[in-house]
Amino acid sequence: MKFGRETLVILTAALLLALPGLGRAADAIETSNDQTRRLIQQTMKEQRIPGLQVAVVKDGRIVLCESYGWANVENRVPATAKTLFPLNSGTKPLTGVALMQLAEAGLVNLEAPVSRYLDDLPSAWQPIRVRQLLAHTSGLPDIVDQPGPVTGSTEAAMWKAVKQQPMEAPPGEKFAYNQTNYGLLAQIIVKQAKMPYERYMKERQFALADMPLTTFGDSYDLVANAATIYSRFPRRTLAPDDADRLSHWVYEMPYSLHAGGGIQTTATELANWIVALSNGRFISAASAQRMWTPEKLSSGAEGSWAAGWPVLASSPKRQVAGIGGNRAAFIVYPDEGLAVVVLTNLVGGNPERFIPQIAAFYK
Repeated sequence: MKFGRETLVILTAALLLALPGLGRAADAIETSNDQTRRLIQQTMKEQRIPGLQVAVVKDGRIVLCESYGWANVENRVPATAKTLFPLNSGTKPLTGVALMQLAEAGLVNLEAPVSRYLDDLPSAWQPIRVRQLLAHTSGLPDIVDQPGPVTGSTEAAMWKAVKQQPMEAPPGEKFAYNQTNYGLLAQIIVKQAKMPYERYMKERQFALADMPLTTFGDSYDLVANAATIYSRFPRRTLAPDDADRLSHWVYEMPYSLHAGGGIQTTATELANWIVALSNGRFISAASAQRMWTPEKLSSGAEGSWAAGWPVLASSPKRQVAGIGGNRAAFIVYPDEGLAVVVLTNLVGGNPERFIPQIAAFYK
């Protein structure tokens, strides 16, 4: 395309007028980034967090993405941009997006009973709506209360045992956090998408959002470049430093529960996922609005979760989150074009507690 001289003069003048504003915006972002860096370093020191990644998304682009500390303390392996951190229950929002994708494709009705999609369910489970699984209002017994593979049982035995347990509450009566919900959601995805849950996520989300490193696994799986997870919780030994001793934290995430907590990723790739979500690459804006709307209880009150997402605030400005393992979190502020991701390898790091301070720097 060719422009005449007059057009070029006008475009040049417009650019010159815009440059001061662009410069001020860039300066403001850099100031916010410096404030974030100082807060991260101070928090890591105070809480003695070994390793951490942080990413900030503002107005559809990543404005900060950095790594700090050690991915592995004992071998002095630094945390880098490619170090994988487990999301644990921070996986659930991504599963929520998967169900919204299937709903848009006409493959799942979130208001339909689970029995429409899954066979061999106990009679008390059959009327539960799909969205009640997403929002933890199903009233189901929790599968993690059953013996698992690490204790000498099997995943199949876990499912058999939980199906024999009584309901905790009538569907919709109350919010109760529960891993059974997401095991069933994974089964729905497998049946309706006609592919394994992990393959669905890789093809329909990770590939669309530039997430080549993101994978699945727990402490027992061999995951390259995975951060070692630590805690300072007492181990009840006779060691004199037992009450303040950095130790390995071992966690189990059986294959059938990957949809509730199996993803390992980086702050950069999770930020890419948030950008893709905000740009409509996964689902429409209308579907995102429905996804982030708190689920109503039978009483008419709002539950604590929407479709896969903890709702931290629904008005006047929305705040929705992914929080996992007391060590990984991201908070999205949809009405402010802002999101903050913090991944750590310390159980008890609880980044959801200091992410709001970071977010305040960018508002």
